[in-house]
Amino acid sequence: MTRQEKIEILILDDEKQFTEELHEFLQKSGYESFETNTFPEARDVLDHHEIDLMILDVRLPGIDGLDILKDIKIERPDLEIVIISAHGDMDTVIKAMRLGAFDYLRKPFRHIDIQIVIERTKKYLHLQRKLKLVEERNSLISKTLEEKIDRHFIGISSKIRDVFDSALAAAKYPDANVLITGESGTGKENIARIIHYSSDRKDHMFCAVNSSAITDSLLESEFFGHKKGSFTGAIADKMGFFEVCNRGTLFLDEIADMPSNLQAKILRAAEEKVITRVGDTSIVRTDFRIISSTNHDIEKRVEENKFRLDLLHRLNTLHIHIPPLRERPEDIKPLLIHFVNSFSQKLNRPNLSINNDVFKTLERYSFPGNIRELKNMAERAIILCKFNSLGIDDFPLTSRKSIPSESGPEMINLKFQEIELIRKALISNKFNQKAAADDLGITRDALIRKMKKYNLTIGKSEN
Repeated sequence: MTRQEKIEILILDDEKQFTEELHEFLQKSGYESFETNTFPEARDVLDHHEIDLMILDVRLPGIDGLDILKDIKIERPDLEIVIISAHGDMDTVIKAMRLGAFDYLRKPFRHIDIQIVIERTKKYLHLQRKLKLVEERNSLISKTLEEKIDRHFIGISSKIRDVFDSALAAAKYPDANVLITGESGTGKENIARIIHYSSDRKDHMFCAVNSSAITDSLLESEFFGHKKGSFTGAIADKMGFFEVCNRGTLFLDEIADMPSNLQAKILRAAEEKVITRVGDTSIVRTDFRIISSTNHDIEKRVEENKFRLDLLHRLNTLHIHIPPLRERPEDIKPLLIHFVNSFSQKLNRPNLSINNDVFKTLERYSFPGNIRELKNMAERAIILCKFNSLGIDDFPLTSRKSIPSESGPEMINLKFQEIELIRKALISNKFNQKAAADDLGITRDALIRKMKKYNLTIGKSEN
C-alpha cells in the first residue's frame, strides 16, 4: 500500500492481553500497528512515527485518557483518536467528542466494529489529504514559508502570480527598499512578510508599524528610542524601531499617512543608516531594510505637498502593486474554499460544501474590502448557515453593489462606486462607523480615512 492508502495505528491500553490481541488483528488486516500499555511508551511512538489513528483507553493508571486526548489534539490536530472504555457513560462520550475524538467504542467490542471505525477514518483522512493537496496547489508559497509568516498566499490568476514573482525578486536584494501599493484588504503586509522571510534577513526582526497610529508625542521615541530621563516617563533606556530592526526589516504600513514632521527624519535614517536616541548625542549605526505600503495615490499626495518627493524616491526603489480582487475574479474560488476549510475546522462545522452559484455570484461582486471582506464573509456564512451546504443566501449581498454591466461613466468610475458604497453603508447603519465598516468588510480606521479622502460628512445631511 502507498502512504495515502496505508495508515499507522497506535493502541494505548493498560490491559496487555487486549493490546496484543488487537495489535495482531490489525497487523493481519494490513495496517501498521503499535501497541503500548503506558503513556510514556505511547509518547515515544508518537515522537518517532507519523501516527494517523490512535486507539485510546479512557481509564489508565494514574492518568485520565481524556487529558491525554486533549493534549494530543492540541499538539497534533490532524491525528484522529478513537476513545474506548469498559466503563463509559454518556457524559464521558460527550466530553470525548467535544475534545476532538473521532469516535467512541465501548468494551467489549467485536473486531468488525473497530474495522468499521478504521475504514471510516481512512475515508476521512483521504478526504483531508485531498483538500490539503488542493490548497497546496493554489498556494503560491512553500509550506516552510507559510509556517514562518503564519499566512497563506492563495491564487491562480496571472496577476497574483506576477505579484508573487516580484516579491521573490525583491527578496534577492535585501538592501533595496520596497513600496507596496494596493487597496485595503489586498494583503500588502502578507507580501512584505514573504519578501522578508525569503531574503537573507529572514533570521532577524520583522517589525510592522502603522505609520498613522502613533501619537505625535511618541513619534521620535518609538522610531529612534530614548535615553533614561530624557522626558517624563522615560524610566529606562529604550531602543526604537530602527535599532530593533538591525539586520532585519521595518515594515511601515500606511506610509502616506505619516506626519510631515517625521518624514524628514525617516529620510535621513533611511539614507545614512544612523540614528540618535531622544535625549542622547551619540549616534547608533543600524542596518535595516524598509518595506512600506499604502492604499492611497501617493503620487497625488506628493503633488498636494502632503508627502515628500525625496522620501518617496528613497522608499520606492522597487515597487509592487497588488491588484484588487475584482480585477482577478478567478482567485475568488480558491480563496473561498481555503477560508471555508479553515473556519469549518475552527468552528467545528466539518464536511461543509459550497454550491456553485456562490462562486458565480461572488465573481460578479466588486469586493470593496477585497480579500479581508471575503474572509469575513466566509466566517459569517459558516456561523449562520443551517445546513451542510453553503448557498448564496448565506452570503447576503443585497446592500452591496456588484460589478456593473452598464457602460455609463458613473458606473465604470471606481471612485464614484466607492463613495456610493460608503455613503449607503453609513446611511443604512444610521452613521454608526463601526457597523458601516463591518458591512463594508474594512476596519473603522480605514473607513475614517476614506471618509476624509472623499470629504464625506457625518450627519443626517447625507440622506
